[in-house]
Amino acid sequence: MDFFEYRDGELHCEGVPVTDIAATVGTPAYIYSAATLLHHYRAIAEAFAKLKPTICFSVKSLANVHVLRLLAEAGSGFDVVSGGELARVEAAGGDMGKVVFAGVGKTDSEIAEGLGVGIRLFNAESEAELENIALLAKAAGKRARAALRINPDVYDPRTHTYTATGKKATKFGVDIDRAGDVFRRFAKDPSLRLDGIHLHIGSPIYSAEPYVRAIGKALELADALKGEGIEIRLLNMGGGFAADYEEGASPLAADYAADVVPLLAGRGLEVLLEPGRQISCNAGILVTRVLYTKAGGDKRFVITDAAMTDLIRPAIYDARHFIWPVRPGAAGIPPRRSVELEVPGGAKVDVVGGVCESTDVLARDRLLPEVNRGEMLAIFSAGAYGFTMSSQYNSRPRACEVLVEGEAWRVIRRRETFKDLLAGEIKV
Repeated sequence: MDFFEYRDGELHCEGVPVTDIAATVGTPAYIYSAATLLHHYRAIAEAFAKLKPTICFSVKSLANVHVLRLLAEAGSGFDVVSGGELARVEAAGGDMGKVVFAGVGKTDSEIAEGLGVGIRLFNAESEAELENIALLAKAAGKRARAALRINPDVYDPRTHTYTATGKKATKFGVDIDRAGDVFRRFAKDPSLRLDGIHLHIGSPIYSAEPYVRAIGKALELADALKGEGIEIRLLNMGGGFAADYEEGASPLAADYAADVVPLLAGRGLEVLLEPGRQISCNAGILVTRVLYTKAGGDKRFVITDAAMTDLIRPAIYDARHFIWPVRPGAAGIPPRRSVELEVPGGAKVDVVGGVCESTDVLARDRLLPEVNRGEMLAIFSAGAYGFTMSSQYNSRPRACEVLVEGEAWRVIRRRETFKDLLAGEIKV
């Protein structure tokens, strides 16, 4: 569910016409719906309520401080993977007691910062990292808490190979067959409280079944360790819940919970969740303006002012985002959001940007209504891993970000300028 809809012949975000926003801030622009963010956060909280979980929003999916503040005020914790993300959560007023710090390459300074602000937990991904966390905690006169990320060797076959992280042969985490020895090694370390298991099997996961298998393996490990006097008190089941890039394509939070909650209810474990895209994906669109149309051989192209520097997912993952005119005119309101939508009178086109790379394609062989120079397109489901993965390649200033709340909207990140591009290189 989201709060973007066509009314009176044009796309609205909540109560605001998208054209009104674009007329003020220009294009390309990311536009987020606060109501959608809060709806999906609350849906997850309600679905898993029986477990009393700490929900840690994955900052890497949508990192704007204003969005993080909105979620923090709703009760969310946060999953961070860098010192920069931790700084964003601090700036947003996030509760450090609800912050988990993940990532395979935490630096000494990042670990020290996490210890210093009192985060809830480190998701540790190797024995070497645990050694270092313990060493730094001892030097700081603290006892660090950690969960060991294990690879249960399960995955969803619909998950892209680049984002399937629960298999044995991955840079993330520890092979489940070796995990027991790691817990035994650190069980009595006075500077390290290693009493949690962390799972993150990939993203997006379109079924509860991989979670059921992964959690089952984690509980078997916990039971075996308990028989040796090593208590596992926390299970972080990670994130990866799918989102509707196409209408009705993904399960609801309640669908995942229906299979997962019975496995964990009554176990007495602290439960953490790290959802990202299911909260943020459909809370954002990327609005872009058509610059030119052209033909090349048998191909037709729609060239826009947005590019792979603004939305790189199609170039990296072959991701397919639904695209439709902001004011569709005779094409009308789409009956549903699907990249396979039949478009009477439409034509197959590649939607491309102006970056000097052949990979700069936002949609390939997509059937779209006819569009002309100056018209605007909305690229849907762009809230997750959209702006956060944007870049300044080709010295292109990054887009602005806008947050809509009901009838009101505000710029939450201004559009970059050429001066911004040069700021770090010019002597002050």
